[in-house]
Amino acid sequence: MIHKIDQFQNVFFIGVAGVGMSAIAQYLKGIGKNVSGSDRYFHPDEYNKTKAQLEAEGIKCFLQDGSGIDENTDLIVVSTAIEDTVYEVQKAKELGIPIIRRSELLSIIAKSKKTIAVAGTSGKSTTSAMLYQILLDAGYQPSIISGAGLTSIIKQGKIGNAAIGKGDWLIIEADESDGSVVQYEPEIGLLLNIDKDHQEIDELINLFTTFKNNTKGLFIVNQSNTLAKTLSADPECDFGFEDENARYSVTDFSQNGFYLSFRVLGQAVNMNSIGRHSAENAAAAIAVANQIGIDLEICADSLEHYEGIYRRHQILGQKNGVWVIDDYAHNPAKCAASIKACQPLAKKLIAWFQPHGYKPTKFLRNDFVEEISHALRPQDEIWMSEIFYAGGTAEKDISANDLVKDISANGKKAFFVEDRNDLLEKLRPELTEGTVLLLMGARDPSLEEFCKKLYEQL
Repeated sequence: MIHKIDQFQNVFFIGVAGVGMSAIAQYLKGIGKNVSGSDRYFHPDEYNKTKAQLEAEGIKCFLQDGSGIDENTDLIVVSTAIEDTVYEVQKAKELGIPIIRRSELLSIIAKSKKTIAVAGTSGKSTTSAMLYQILLDAGYQPSIISGAGLTSIIKQGKIGNAAIGKGDWLIIEADESDGSVVQYEPEIGLLLNIDKDHQEIDELINLFTTFKNNTKGLFIVNQSNTLAKTLSADPECDFGFEDENARYSVTDFSQNGFYLSFRVLGQAVNMNSIGRHSAENAAAAIAVANQIGIDLEICADSLEHYEGIYRRHQILGQKNGVWVIDDYAHNPAKCAASIKACQPLAKKLIAWFQPHGYKPTKFLRNDFVEEISHALRPQDEIWMSEIFYAGGTAEKDISANDLVKDISANGKKAFFVEDRNDLLEKLRPELTEGTVLLLMGARDPSLEEFCKKLYEQL
């Protein structure tokens, strides 16, 4: 079995276009491995942007037909979405090629560097990106393997979810959704929050406790999150939002349009962003950076130039007095935080949400209803379209309309448009000047184009 990064050279990814898979593929290519992969979204004679970007990095891409796997392949990597019935998995087994999960490979990579692992049910990608920018600006030449594209890297024509630096530090996201957070043994562990998402609270506490125990050095938590603070190792290293227990606490917070200002340990910080959760994430990044020796002033200067990440409160523009914002929010806490962050921008907010997966939507139904109902002001509205189905075996025993009915029963303005392509036509009478239209959803690769198209047709 593969345990070290020098035990393989020719690696093949089944599902290479996925955001987590493509990030690791690019990292391995950047450190000199021969990398190739396939994906079910690759079709003959059909342009695929991710495929083109991977090939530009020297990663050879194949149709998911087994043609990319042969006796020279040292290692096969699969994501949790790849089932054993996939033909390529069967072929790899026939050839006797080792097969490992994406998370296992990431843990092997992490052991080869000084690693900062960012964990929590919300904010991992944003905080990782902020931390990467700070370390980069401080001259540390860091590497990052992220769950989202950084705008600064996307501008270079890349996918943006990975970068390879010559320095010692590697920043990764430690994911709790598949339980893989327990596989990492980082130099620094960062815990942003614990909220019900893919699993029950008790199970999440167990996972993050193991993560804490596996961390070899500093363990930093959010003192403003009720559950996260129970795992604090030392409040002198922790962060928070207007929390006297945390050393790196946000104070003097204010939001003016798309601009935030606040202080951490007396240091003024100004950012192009929205929402208190953004300031909280920034405080987390500052806590880690300062603990490894980076001056607060350098942190603040870096965050002032931070450009954000893909589909995290991404401003598509303003038309006819209506701001359109695209966001990756997909669990109850994230949806509520996203709604609240946009409310200071306008007198009226209209949010649209496409839930993903029948099982997670059913599991989180009551939490979605409670969090969204609580976040909405009397004048705000929530619209939903039917649940995104990614394939596989799933019992379709819930509809997004069930959530809409529950939210309506709470006295809030909630509406269901089964087919999202009918959304704009239904919304037009509501889109008066001074409104913000917030589009939320995840896991569906067509969401980016849908949101852009809706904005263009506004």
